[in-house]
Amino acid sequence: MTKLFIRWFKRNFSDPQAVVLLMILLGGFLLIYTLSDILAPVFVAIVLAYLLDWIVHLLSRKGIPRRWGVVMVFSGFVTVTLLLTLGVIPLIWQQLETLVVDAPNMMNKVKTTLDALPEQYPNFISAQQVNELYHSLGEKMGSFGQLVVSLSLSSLLNAAALLVYAILVPLMLFFFLKDKHQIIQWFLRWLPAERYLANRVWVEVNAQIGNYIRGKVLEIFIVGACSFVFFSFIGLRYSLLLGVLVGFSVLIPYIGAAVVTIPVALVGYFQWGFESQFFWLLFGYGVIQALDGNALVPFLFSEAVNLHPVAIIIAVLFFGGVWGFWGVFFAIPLATLVKAVISAWDEVKTNDDDESEIIAES
Repeated sequence: MTKLFIRWFKRNFSDPQAVVLLMILLGGFLLIYTLSDILAPVFVAIVLAYLLDWIVHLLSRKGIPRRWGVVMVFSGFVTVTLLLTLGVIPLIWQQLETLVVDAPNMMNKVKTTLDALPEQYPNFISAQQVNELYHSLGEKMGSFGQLVVSLSLSSLLNAAALLVYAILVPLMLFFFLKDKHQIIQWFLRWLPAERYLANRVWVEVNAQIGNYIRGKVLEIFIVGACSFVFFSFIGLRYSLLLGVLVGFSVLIPYIGAAVVTIPVALVGYFQWGFESQFFWLLFGYGVIQALDGNALVPFLFSEAVNLHPVAIIIAVLFFGGVWGFWGVFFAIPLATLVKAVISAWDEVKTNDDDESEIIAES
């Protein structure tokens, strides 16, 4: 057994390039796993830098010096952020407050519907099952109330954290854009010289991450805007709030669309019941999700779509469980990283096997 393990280890890790790649991957994994909470503002700034750097690069190709391009792009980003913060977020918060006020009426409608089920379908559901469901819902609402209280008690800390993000993230974003090449060169100084294989993987994954972030932000905007327009057109209440939820649901492939269907359908049912508007809502929402999955996603993420859906779901579950929100957000790029590492590793092993055969024949 020991000889078998030694033979396997020599076959896979005899090349210094493979060892360096493994060390970099393990070091990065441990760093993010242990310091993810502390480094969260850094991750936010890096994501925004990936999002905006291509605009700076485009301006540079037009003949504008990089420093002036950075100033222009950063100023535009700050302006858009302020407009969203002062214009859109208050409207979303207002609709959320209205939803909270309307919640008791919604619960009464749910109670009326549930009370009528034993009479309408006596062979499928009994009054005892309805009472058990009430008891379960009561426990859930109680735990939800405790959660609301705990969140209200920690609101001061959340406000302080938000203030830290509002100051540190724009500051780091500016320097990430301005001094991008200097920062990269500083990090490369600390890496081993035998990193050709790691460089190859990084070049491929770096391009994938940039394209993925830009595509994902564009997908969020398109899906959210189309949902908001459709919800407003048919007169659905809380259309802006639900449109934002639908837009952000695309962060979690497959799972997000299924989860956000529940609040959309519930609000439509509470507003119209099982009338024609409710079914038009479900039909239009289904069309938006179908166009997103079959037209928009293949257009924006042509290379990421090559990943099997099972691989994407496993990546979401695994990296989301390890790194939380950022693991979910970067699930597809991380899955692409794994795929690139496996491909590079197979190439190294193939080259080593060919060299061994040549030496044996000679």
